[in-house]
Order: sequence, then C-alpha cells, then structure tokens
Amino acid sequence: MTDQNNNKELEARMAETVGVRVGPHRSWDPVNQPMIRHWAQAMGDQNPMYTDAEYAAKSSEGSTIAPPTMLQAWTMRGVTGQHAPGTKERTEAQPYVLNILDEYGFVGVVAVNCDQEYFRTLKPGDDISHYMEIESISERKDTALGSGYFVTELWTFVDQNEEKVGEMRFRLLKFIPPKSDNKPKASSADQQNKSAKAKKAVRPRPGINRDNRFFWDGLKEGKLLIQRCKSCETLRHPPSPMCPSCRSLERDAVEASGNGVIHSFVNLHHPALPAFDEPNPIALVELEEGTRLVAGLVGIEPEDVKIGMSVKAEITQCDEELTLALFRPVEA
Repeated sequence: MTDQNNNKELEARMAETVGVRVGPHRSWDPVNQPMIRHWAQAMGDQNPMYTDAEYAAKSSEGSTIAPPTMLQAWTMRGVTGQHAPGTKERTEAQPYVLNILDEYGFVGVVAVNCDQEYFRTLKPGDDISHYMEIESISERKDTALGSGYFVTELWTFVDQNEEKVGEMRFRLLKFIPPKSDNKPKASSADQQNKSAKAKKAVRPRPGINRDNRFFWDGLKEGKLLIQRCKSCETLRHPPSPMCPSCRSLERDAVEASGNGVIHSFVNLHHPALPAFDEPNPIALVELEEGTRLVAGLVGIEPEDVKIGMSVKAEITQCDEELTLALFRPVEA
C-alpha cells in the first residue's frame, strides 16, 4: 500500500473517533480539605479561601473552596494507574485516536497546551467525574520534531448531579520520530567534531510576550532583572501579570546582583540538542534576592555540580539575536 493510501486510511479511521464521548471517569475521593491543603502548600498559594474555614465562612461562598486549577486532579487515576470504581472504560468500539496513530508509526508524542474553563467553584463534598471526546484533529503538519497531527481532546467535568462544572482542552502532537542511524559509537575525534558543530548551532528562541519582554530587553543591556510588585514590593519570577501576594497589576523591575546558589540541578542527556554540549548541566538558581530561575551552567564539569554551590551570573551573547544569563561557579 502506498504512503498516500496509508494516509487516506489513517485519516478516515481518525475521523471516526471525533466527537465520540467516553466516560464517565470517576474520582477516587470527593473534593476534600486535605487534598486542597496539599495543593495550596505545594503551589505556594496562600489564598485563605482554600484553607481558612473561618475566613471562608464570612465570604459569599460560605465555606472553603478548591483551587480552580485542581479541576483535573480530582479524576486522575491513582499512582498504580487504576481508574476509580464506577469508571466506564473505553470499549473496542471506541478506539483511541492516539493508539491508531501508533499503528501508523506516529509514536512520538508531546503535549502542546492545556486550556481550562470553570463554570462554578468546587467545594468539599462535591463528587467530580469527567467525560472525554476528541474535539478536532489537524491536517498533517511538518514540525521541527517530525511530521504529525495535532489532536485536541475535550474533557467535560461534571458534579454528582451531572451538572457541568468545567471544561479542559488538551492538545497533543503525535509525530513520526526521526530515524536513528544505528551507526557505531563515534570516536573521540568524531565527538570533538560534533561538539564543534554544536557550538555553531543556533539556540532555541524564548517565547517573548508583554509580561516578560522587560527581562529579555534587560539581558540585551547587560542586566539581570527581576519583576517587582509596585504595591507591596514583592519580587517574583517567572514574570506574571498579577502579584501572587497582593493581586496588584502594577509592576516594575529591579536589577539583580547576579549572585546565587544552586537550589537544584539536572544534567540533560536526552534528547540531544545540536546547540548544546552533552551532557548539558542546567540549574535552578536561587538568587540572593530570593527568587529562582532556571539557567545553564558554564565553567564546570557536570559531575562537579553540587546543590548549595555559589554561582555568579554571566550575561552572555550567544549569537546576534540571543542574550542569556548563564551561571559560573564562584571560586571559594
């Protein structure tokens, strides 16, 4: 069968899955205060409506509520991968489009984006379920990762009365990964040549918007800037339109000293990125001003990186268009 016939067959099979509703997927537990508290603490969200019963009782809600962004958490499978009792599993007559794509070689997958919409607040005692359907499938697209299809899933969340409380659109890219060459391991000379070529490759460009443009403009001027709330003077990173402490929309920026310590780190081995040496040490740096940012490390072997190590920012022009803050260890 030709590739063209394969594509027609695949797209016909995929089209049959669009709009087919599957579910419900039940929750293991009703909305409950302990899980709300764990979420709020993990996210650093101190909104008293989530955890302060006395405060919430005086509000228009009359009781504590769940953070809206917990919507998906209530119906997630357990750590063993099991669905909650009462879940209606997908049948053979309801094939999953991602499995169909696997059959045709589109085995690569990457999440693209997730949008949620909330129709009412959830409170302890609410019993949440969700239904899922494929809302749309794009035409075949050629991307930097490979040729593939963008699949949009629509998740509809309902309460114990089957009333809709929220929606989530989850978009993924299913693609054909590049073929590996299965060649013998390169010699040290070949690896050096590869490293030299990598240094000539262009680094990925950041996503710049109105909220973070000041940060990238500052780097071009040789400054490492931190966003500051003009109302309560709380520093925050990454940049955002609203202060998480006082909810003010007024903001400016202050210049950081560039001094910090490594709070956490990872040596990236896979996937191989042509613009970087391998392995690629990446750190979560806690600046002395208190905020943290993710950045590359220079001037150190990956095996020598340690948590708590003092580092200093170096504003580095990587190419004609891109300037980054990289961090170098401070000699004791």
